[in-house]
Amino acid sequence: MADIFDVIADGTRRDILQLLRERGAAGEHGTSVSNIVADLGVSQPTVSKHLKVLREAELVSVREEGQHRYYSLSVGPLDEVDDWLVPFFDDGIAAADAAATVSTLPDSAAAAADLVGRAAASTKHAFDSMFKRIPGR
Repeated sequence: MADIFDVIADGTRRDILQLLRERGAAGEHGTSVSNIVADLGVSQPTVSKHLKVLREAELVSVREEGQHRYYSLSVGPLDEVDDWLVPFFDDGIAAADAAATVSTLPDSAAAAADLVGRAAASTKHAFDSMFKRIPGR
């Protein structure tokens, strides 16, 4: 399987994923290639090429009805991106919390609070990631 970060690095593929996410949220059960072409203003061969990459990365699923193919977003592979990004957000929150307490705590207490906050955020992320991988959850 291709590296998920390489797959989503392309702007057209991100546009397709965004479109499929919006359509899925609106209750649609798949979007045709012709609808993607019309909405994005990209040629059919280009859309087909990018959909192939997204299929191979398992980011989209395809449903065939006669000669038509309908694509839907499959968010599972994006967990890897989420797992990579979450610590950055947790660190930002911990840093903001630590900065807010610095003015009211002595330096040693502020440093200890920062370490505890970072450890808690890291532990929370590890547990969240572990529970996501338990089958049937």
